[in-house]
Amino acid sequence: MEVIGTTGDDYFQQLQIRLSNGTGPSIFSLQNTSEAERLESYVYDLSGEAFTENIAPNMALMLDDKLVGIPYGVEGFGLVYNEELVNPEDITDYESFVSTIEELEAEGITGLSLSQEAYFLIGHILNYPFSLQEDPVEFIEQLNAGEVSLAETEEFQEFADFLEAIRAQEVNPLEVTYDTQVGDFAAGNTAMIHQGNWVAPMLEDFGVDFEVGLAPFPLEGNDKIAVGVGSNWAVNANKEPEEIAASIAFLEWLHTSEEGKRIIVEEFGFIPAMTNIEAEGLDPISQAVLEASNSGETIMWSHNYFPAGIIPNDLAPAAQEFFISEDMTGEEFLENLDAAWDNATAE
Repeated sequence: MEVIGTTGDDYFQQLQIRLSNGTGPSIFSLQNTSEAERLESYVYDLSGEAFTENIAPNMALMLDDKLVGIPYGVEGFGLVYNEELVNPEDITDYESFVSTIEELEAEGITGLSLSQEAYFLIGHILNYPFSLQEDPVEFIEQLNAGEVSLAETEEFQEFADFLEAIRAQEVNPLEVTYDTQVGDFAAGNTAMIHQGNWVAPMLEDFGVDFEVGLAPFPLEGNDKIAVGVGSNWAVNANKEPEEIAASIAFLEWLHTSEEGKRIIVEEFGFIPAMTNIEAEGLDPISQAVLEASNSGETIMWSHNYFPAGIIPNDLAPAAQEFFISEDMTGEEFLENLDAAWDNATAE
């Protein structure tokens, strides 16, 4: 077995080159449907493999009606909260969210903290109004085509209200780094941060001595956390039949044998995306993600369907301007996001 390595920024480009010149790997990684579409002629249809039936609801990488990617594991994000300061049952909609952060502010505690990095500032939190659409992927396609706008869509209008409240009540996220955000939360100075299960190791390093939970962001009364897949195993359809068979056999072993399942949980440190894999001793945030994933009670990662590079290159600058300009209205913010989207999708 040969493992081919490359730097993260160059990965997809190098993969395309190798696949096109016939030196591509038998098994390779794909992040999302957009990448699968660009490599459609190279992805093998795994729909008929029995072990894929164990993939958690809605977590398989699909291309039309074909299953082309097996998730490495799942991740989830929402409101990571301090159980000593917040009762998630008290935060169910816009009004209760605002009253909660106002009460915390009156006690000298930051209610909710965002941070300056593109995904933590806007990329993840913007997921909610997209995912609450009847068909998020179709909505994104319509947005790309200029057939709909964020400023005229109800879920985005309330999303802008949330961000106006956060801007009015909380520390400016442009002054907060990821490390500072998590550190202030660990110190009890912040009641909630919008983050995911990836913060758990840092919280452990900080020696957090209070119980931590993961709650939904309550846009339009949303009661589900956002769960998705960072990367997927795909099989090269252009290999010889025996090599394709060996690749599938390896993936089946990884996801069904006791040793393979142990490696996924203990060596890789993944939250399993397969309902037949048990994971013991997870931190509370990861446990919440696992339970939501296995039950199917989740909202999707719509940002996986955004145009490539739009979050850091176009949406983050618009969000930065909003947090700098205290007199900018939520409506103006949405108009700026629409303009940023148009810029990203302009031919």
